[in-house]
Amino acid sequence: MIDKTVSLVLGSGGARGLAHIGVIHWLEDNGFKIKSISGCSMGALVGGIYAAGKLDDYEQWVSVLQKKDIFTLLDLSWGKSGLVKGDKIINTLVQLVGDIRIEDLPVSFTAVTVDISCEKEVWIETGKLFDAIRASISLPLFFTPFEHNGAMYIDGGVLNPVPIAPTFGDVTDMTIAVTLDGEARAVKKVTPHKSIPEETGFQLQEKISSFITRFSQKKKAKAPSRDWGAYDIVSHAFEAMQSTIARQKLAAYPPDYIIEIARNACGTLEFDRAPEMIELGYERAGKALAKLLD
Repeated sequence: MIDKTVSLVLGSGGARGLAHIGVIHWLEDNGFKIKSISGCSMGALVGGIYAAGKLDDYEQWVSVLQKKDIFTLLDLSWGKSGLVKGDKIINTLVQLVGDIRIEDLPVSFTAVTVDISCEKEVWIETGKLFDAIRASISLPLFFTPFEHNGAMYIDGGVLNPVPIAPTFGDVTDMTIAVTLDGEARAVKKVTPHKSIPEETGFQLQEKISSFITRFSQKKKAKAPSRDWGAYDIVSHAFEAMQSTIARQKLAAYPPDYIIEIARNACGTLEFDRAPEMIELGYERAGKALAKLLD
């Protein structure tokens, strides 16, 4: 088995970021030790939960989410600054993972976000883990900006979708970056290399229902009726921008190894495809890093 330490950079890209889970599993299965994580948006969420030692719990939870569960977890704001407040999602994850501070994590962790007032990239390396994650995942127009310590934060992918710079001072054997803006590929189904036991899946579904009941209104939640056409256009424009910035960042600050997830692997909100995305990450990691096993 390989015995190498890794600085892991996890990029932004919505539900495609679930592929980060598969990448982490591949590294662990092959003897790599992750000493540092720098994450942006979904990369910050997955990386932070891994650093807290709760990735397996999160994987089981997200792997049984259905579309109706996703919509119910969206606390719509209908405000001018964003469609979703994000409190339900964050409160649910805090209950699942725990209310942890970054400085208490066993793995070095940095969440990258953007201070919209100052128009600058910000690295969050202290404080409450889920405050940092909420700041980093604040996708413009979708999530409302996150107000923290007098600043307004939006998704780190606006300025740095693959945040390699926070790892420059690390003392590790290699830096591995995962970008979710890879070249579009023909979509193919992948079969998960491991499955959740039927009994566990049922228990987790009940757990999700319990969370949703706790944070939902008494009225039965309905899928949003607003016309999402305009949002889809903005989303595609944002992804095109991220893809361009990601290529520039990777060219300017090349990591030792890059794992690419195709930008058309799944939609931004298709979290119901978690098992497929996790397996895709595992598969892509195996192909990109195969020579390290020789």
